[in-house]
Amino acid sequence: MTSITSSPQDRTVTIIGAGLAGSEAAWQLARRGISVRLHEMRPLVMTPAHNSGDCAELVCSNTFRADHLENAVGLLHEEMRRMDSLIMACGDKARIPAGTALAVDREQFAHLVTEALKAEPLIEFIPGEVTRIPADGLVLIASGPLTSDGLYKAIQELTGEEHLSFFDAIAPVVDAESIDMDLCYWKNRYDKNVEEGEAGDYLNCPMNKAQYKAFVKELVAAEKVAFKGFENIPFFDGCMPIEEMAERGEDTPRFGPMKPVGLDHPETGEKAYAVVQLRRDNRMGSLLNMVGFQTKMTYGEQKRVFSMIPGLANAGFFRLGSLHRNTFIKSPALLDGTLRLKKEPRILFAGQITGVEGYVESASMGLMAGRFLAELAMDRDPLAPPSDTAHGALLGHISGTRVEGFQPMNINFGLLPAGKKREGKHRYSRAERRRSVSDRALVSLMQWLNGVDA
Repeated sequence: MTSITSSPQDRTVTIIGAGLAGSEAAWQLARRGISVRLHEMRPLVMTPAHNSGDCAELVCSNTFRADHLENAVGLLHEEMRRMDSLIMACGDKARIPAGTALAVDREQFAHLVTEALKAEPLIEFIPGEVTRIPADGLVLIASGPLTSDGLYKAIQELTGEEHLSFFDAIAPVVDAESIDMDLCYWKNRYDKNVEEGEAGDYLNCPMNKAQYKAFVKELVAAEKVAFKGFENIPFFDGCMPIEEMAERGEDTPRFGPMKPVGLDHPETGEKAYAVVQLRRDNRMGSLLNMVGFQTKMTYGEQKRVFSMIPGLANAGFFRLGSLHRNTFIKSPALLDGTLRLKKEPRILFAGQITGVEGYVESASMGLMAGRFLAELAMDRDPLAPPSDTAHGALLGHISGTRVEGFQPMNINFGLLPAGKKREGKHRYSRAERRRSVSDRALVSLMQWLNGVDA
């Protein structure tokens, strides 16, 4: 990527929120010679999900999901890497084993992001809660789904719209030393990304049919956290609590996060009826995250029910699961294709508050916002990437979706133009079609970059 070298006018961008989107946007702006005032309320004012004051702290999981081009989020990773993404650079440095996924040591990751931003002389950190949106100048609102009440009201006044909301749940993290390893085994599904003779990256706790049925029964019967008047707010499907799945049908978890296929015991070859998987949460492997086990059960019930999982009878929990409410704006009605507020284009939004879901998606919209703001600071009109790129597809979801029924969404190939199904007599496989979509997207992205960064 060619750096922008012309001198910007004396303009400073205000960014509200130093999460994934705000951090990435600040980085993109500073690298283009634009000064940034970066506001973050933590640790002075904490949220229900965060534990520190570090930038880009990860809360729900420690994975950026699949890291290959046959998956749409893997395409998003690669596009971000090609645009000098801070989040991806730090993610790659903090990477820990997770098969074909990109998982990170969450503390190291947040430290790396924070150190990089604090080393940038053009970024000024301003601690404390923001309750009023600046009346002039370029502004990015990247306060995330856990926006404070004061800023929430200011955004309502600014947009004239009510927020939309959904519930999000967090999975527990287990002390590895408390697990009975005699009942568990390390293995990746279908041994992907594992050399012969090596152990996998996921710890598997197998269940037989009787154990599974008893477990599901207790999931349904367990005491849950009350919603305190927000009973009608839906869950985001990507973070569905495990007990919510169980209530939808006895076999639902077994066809979801507890799917046993490809996880036969590496020594005995025995096939389990269901499997609970745990993934490293830090580089040392001393903490393990329960994959797909977001929950709204009370703390006491989590300890009781999860102790039924083979190997976790005496498990010690570094963190138990929890529940929080996320908010997002009605982006198709409010934002244009470059994340600008239609009624006041000097103000941009980025991250989960815009209606994208996931760490990577949030950071990618911060990257876009940073680039767009840099153009605006140079008195140039920002140009969105083509719709056949992952970034262009996400921007299209935010700004081009019907307002009615608008819901948060992860990146997926359904947002991108379809790949060729056949060439001559050869019918492409699903993986080949997806790879062709990714290859086309990367060519399109590079053409766009060569044009806008020339």
